[in-house]
Amino acid sequence: MHVSLIRRGLLWFIGASALGGASRADEPKPAPATPQPSVMPRHVLCFLGRTHDLARLSEAARNAIGTVAKGFSVDTDYSQDEADDRMERSFAVCWDRVQPNAWTDSDERAVAEHGSVLYVMGPQMTAETAVETSATALLLAQQLIQAGAVAVKGESAGIAHGLARWQELAAQAQAARQAVRDPGDNLALGRICRLAFAKRPLEAKGYLESVGFHLVGLPEVYAPKSLGSERAVVALMDEVADEIAKRGLEVTLRERKASHSFASTYDEDEFKFNPYGIVRLRA
Repeated sequence: MHVSLIRRGLLWFIGASALGGASRADEPKPAPATPQPSVMPRHVLCFLGRTHDLARLSEAARNAIGTVAKGFSVDTDYSQDEADDRMERSFAVCWDRVQPNAWTDSDERAVAEHGSVLYVMGPQMTAETAVETSATALLLAQQLIQAGAVAVKGESAGIAHGLARWQELAAQAQAARQAVRDPGDNLALGRICRLAFAKRPLEAKGYLESVGFHLVGLPEVYAPKSLGSERAVVALMDEVADEIAKRGLEVTLRERKASHSFASTYDEDEFKFNPYGIVRLRA
């Protein structure tokens, strides 16, 4: 993915997230018949700071990148040492509405009163490196919160949590990393990173949809709304994602009688594009 496409994707997301968080299932793209291995997901993290706090946050980010987040980089084109009046509405559509108490009134006030914006770009990820890279992104978020960031949003799926929730997820990820005995066994870590960086549910044409599962190397999961309440369907989507991570895609498709395709409502140069496709559950 070339830098020019990354910039275009970032600009699109900033504008689109400020206008709303609905799925774009009414804008179908031609469906490729095979996975898109040349498309490599990456994180874009948005940190809000206090007035004229960009230099301090940028320095903290570069220090973290030099020690624990190698491959990440500070974006100097769209970071700014002043408030962005689109952020309040953008965060409003991005707050995690699945986890109880994922944000507080004080988190909303921090967004409304912010005075600087820092973007940090992650490295391109393969399915094999996605979980570890996402865990590193969580650690980076934790360090910047400790350095004074007042709000954090994952731009690659459009998800925001309050500061306490971000720190809780980072602590859980650290514990999961330490508990791993087999380097190939990262199921618990992958689930934590998915809860941190994926957005669900989005609603479109009778389905509830996920976005951001590519950030842990998985396809999206779309489930018919007719399968139950919104909370029940979201739980089912998470269960299916866990099954894919643990048992593999083919087994999950067969046992769930689900379908898999590479049709996407996002262009390949958009951060939300999932090169691993979409799993659609049956009603």
